[in-house]
Amino acid sequence: MAKIILTMENKVLQEITLAKERITIGRSPHNDLVIDDIAISAEHAVIIATRTDALLEDLNSTNGTQVNGQPVKQHYLQNHDLIELAKYNLRYIADSPDDRVPVEHAAIRVLNGANAGKKIRLNKVLTTIGRPGIQVAAVTRRPPGYCITHVEGADYPLINGRSIGANAYSIMHGDVIDLSGTRMEFLLV
Repeated sequence: MAKIILTMENKVLQEITLAKERITIGRSPHNDLVIDDIAISAEHAVIIATRTDALLEDLNSTNGTQVNGQPVKQHYLQNHDLIELAKYNLRYIADSPDDRVPVEHAAIRVLNGANAGKKIRLNKVLTTIGRPGIQVAAVTRRPPGYCITHVEGADYPLINGRSIGANAYSIMHGDVIDLSGTRMEFLLV
């Protein structure tokens, strides 16, 4: 299973296995990885992890997030990427390819608005949908199927008219997703 290793000045402070789909990083005590330093925002970044991929997203932190020396807002992590948060470093260690299990592919069809009828193929393990700054969700492919997770916005996505809450929610063929009034249908291809 993938993990991140927190270091400061080459000293290992903590190692976290990415066992949850959503790992929050920040100064506030409710985060999964708490870094008690004024240079770290209360809610600095999040890693959305699947069995095969991990997406790092900066949560509009004051001092920003860098990966391998480059500022990022979103970044698909690769094995041994170095995430830099102020004077702290997080090394991403991917799981072994032998642990990966293929699953069927899917698409999302937009049901209303200017893009009605448009299909978004879910060829990647993790695909973000929605409107950045308003409401965003991540659709992830993992054995035995697909899940949707809230990423950004005050309201959680709706599936068939019901809120998914903060945890990953398994979606099935024909489920209707509602993000900020945009309705989409999840389809297995």
